[in-house]
Amino acid sequence: MRSHDKARIGLVEDDPIMGESIAHRLDLEGYQVDWWQTGEAALRAVQVEAPDLLICDIRLPDINGEALFDRMMPKHPGMPVLFITGFAQVDQAVRLMRAGAADYVVKPFAIQDFLSKIEVLTRRPRDEDSPLGRSGAMRRIDDLLRRVADIDSTVLFTGESGVGKEVAARYLHTLSRRANSPFVAVNCAAIPRDLLESELFGHERGSFTGATARHHGYVERAAGGILFLDEIGELPVPLQSKLLRLLESRHFQRIGSESELISDARIVCATNVDLGIAVARGAFRQDLLFRIQVIEVAIPPLRDRREDIEPMLDQYRQQFSTAFSRHIAGYTPSALRVALTHEWPGNAREVRNRVERAVALADGPWIAPENLFPEVWSEAVAASDLSSLADVREQVERQHIRSALDRAGGRVEDAAKSLGISRSTLFDKIRRLGISE
Repeated sequence: MRSHDKARIGLVEDDPIMGESIAHRLDLEGYQVDWWQTGEAALRAVQVEAPDLLICDIRLPDINGEALFDRMMPKHPGMPVLFITGFAQVDQAVRLMRAGAADYVVKPFAIQDFLSKIEVLTRRPRDEDSPLGRSGAMRRIDDLLRRVADIDSTVLFTGESGVGKEVAARYLHTLSRRANSPFVAVNCAAIPRDLLESELFGHERGSFTGATARHHGYVERAAGGILFLDEIGELPVPLQSKLLRLLESRHFQRIGSESELISDARIVCATNVDLGIAVARGAFRQDLLFRIQVIEVAIPPLRDRREDIEPMLDQYRQQFSTAFSRHIAGYTPSALRVALTHEWPGNAREVRNRVERAVALADGPWIAPENLFPEVWSEAVAASDLSSLADVREQVERQHIRSALDRAGGRVEDAAKSLGISRSTLFDKIRRLGISE
């Protein structure tokens, strides 16, 4: 979906041919267009609802564009206005920009330049992108989490390993009225089974060998906040009954205690396995599944929301560039092409790991395909049918020069400097190795 889809544009143009032509083209581009042929008609309509962008000819049959602008702006100070002007009115258009107009175009104008200006002026602010991702799927999940943030029903996040289930759970916490209370994350698969009950529910001093002091478990520590149980499918069956009791009555006991405590924490769970299959195998209680999946949020894998790949790559590049004190400017076009077609079986966790390694090992300011996917590069070299050491050297040299040209944006002189050779030598190698400039 384009960023400008559903944006409303108001067009004020008295010329019927030009007005119809612009309105038709904007409609094809995915905008909603209201077209008025007089300034007064535009004023009446905008009083009811301001468009996301107003495109206005300066010369109109009843009032000129400048007067229209002066009358509209006090009521709609944030509405961007793009003026259409003839060459003779350029000074007036510049004056209007100083008064707050967004931009102007001079007739006759190139349609692509015109559309580019409109694209910029109707682009949604970046803060409207969800912290979970810019794809439609993640924005829908964002909307769902906002709707359920302040109710106490249990939430079950499902999805492959690494898709960001804990990230979504933490985001739910920040959205809720519990944001100033604890977020306690427990990985049910990472704690030894013989310790899990004590870690979850706590224990009293002397309740078992080694219990030298009272221990407050995760349930108790999450008071007023959110208790996030990751990999809930790994919870042993005996503990599942205790969790079910906690969910149904809010009561629990420390090991070795006869008194009951009450928890007001909200329970949020996550799993990367099919709990329905676990129920069929007898490894998970069906009644517990019913209790934890009151609100189920399925997070799709990264390969099904490819719009999120490039922003994620850039986020981790900035994070690790700062952490490692490295100047990494970005990714070469070929690196981005490979990344956008990669299946990412490890999802966001794989992105993070690959970018961390690439930033640490990159030999210049640009991350190349072999930095992100070294194993693919190694396999490609190993699998190629090369008959001699000279052939291997030529293959590696060809790839290295291509990467240097990518990082330099195709500028031969800059690539030559990064390779430590002269411009003429690089041209010779480009011709000899059959590299497209």
